[in-house]
Amino acid sequence: MHLRDEAALASVLPYTARQFARAIVMPNLRPPVTTAAQAVAYRERILAALPEGLDFEPLMTMYLTDNTPPDEIKRAKDAGVVALKLYPAGATTNSDAGVTDLRKTYKTLEAMQREGLLFLVHGEVTDGDIDVFDREAVFVERVMKPLRAAMPELKVVFEHITTQEAAQYVTESDRFTAATITPQHLLYNRNAIFTGGLRPHYYCLPVLKREEHRQALLKAAGSGLPKFFLGTDSAPHVAQLKENSVCGAGCFTAISALELYAEAFEAIGALDKLDAFAGHHGPDFYGLPRNTGTVTLKREPWTLPSAVPFGEAQLKPLRGGETLNWKLIA
Repeated sequence: MHLRDEAALASVLPYTARQFARAIVMPNLRPPVTTAAQAVAYRERILAALPEGLDFEPLMTMYLTDNTPPDEIKRAKDAGVVALKLYPAGATTNSDAGVTDLRKTYKTLEAMQREGLLFLVHGEVTDGDIDVFDREAVFVERVMKPLRAAMPELKVVFEHITTQEAAQYVTESDRFTAATITPQHLLYNRNAIFTGGLRPHYYCLPVLKREEHRQALLKAAGSGLPKFFLGTDSAPHVAQLKENSVCGAGCFTAISALELYAEAFEAIGALDKLDAFAGHHGPDFYGLPRNTGTVTLKREPWTLPSAVPFGEAQLKPLRGGETLNWKLIA
C-alpha cells in the first residue's frame, strides 16, 4: 500500500496502523526509493509519524530501475528491505523512472533470487498499441512467462491482479508465484467508474475490468489457495486532483479495508476463508511469522466519512459517505 510522505504520511498512517500490524510499503515517492539507504530513511520517517499507542511495522521495498546495481541487493537485504517493486515505465502513478525492458534487470533479479528478496510486479505492459483493458493479460504472456523461465526460484508476487488470465496463471504456477487482490477489484467491475457519471474515486491502475474477471478474482480469493492474499494497494490522492480533468490512479481504502474485504467474502459465502487470506497466506509466502494479535469485525452498519484530512487538503475514501455493513470494533 501507499503511505506517501511528510504531511500526507502523517494523515493516512493511523488508518493503516489501526487495521494492520504491518504493511508492504510502496516505494514510488518523488523521488522514488531506489537504494537501501533511502528505504531505511523512509522507514524512520514512517515510524516517527506513527501516533503513540499504535503498533505498526513498515515492511520496506525498493523501486527497481533499469540501472539498479546487483550489489545494491545485498545492502538491501542487510538493511531489512523485503522486496523490490517493478513499475513498467509509464504504467501508473510516479512510474516515470520505471523499467523500460525487464531483461535489462536480469542480473539484479538473479541477485534477488540469491538473497531471498521478493519481486513485486505491477503486471501491465505499456505499449501504446495494447488496449488498456488487455495490458495485464498481455503481460502474462510477454513478461511473466519468460521471467519465470529465466528465474524459476525468484519469489514473485503478481500485485493487485485484475483479470481471469492472471488468476488462472497464478493458480497454475508453482510455489514461487503468488498474487494479491484489492478490495475494489473484488467488489466492482468497470461499470462502477461510469455509473451515474464519471466517478474518479473508482479509477485505479490496473483499471477495473469486466464482470467475468471480477468473478474469477472472487473465486481465487475464496478458494483458500495460499498463493492468493490480501493487498489493498490503498493509494491516497488529494481530492481536488483526484476530481481534476486528469485524475490520479488509485483508490483510498486503508480507512475501511477489512470491512470491504469482509463484504466481498460474505457475498460469496466464504467468510471462513477471510482470516487466512488476510493474515496467513501473505506472511507465509514472504517467510515472515504470522501475527499473533487479532482484530474484530462486527456486522454493524456505519457510515464511512465522505472525506478526511490529507495534510492541508482533503482525501475522499472509496465509498465515502456510504453505509458499510461490517465495522472494525477492536
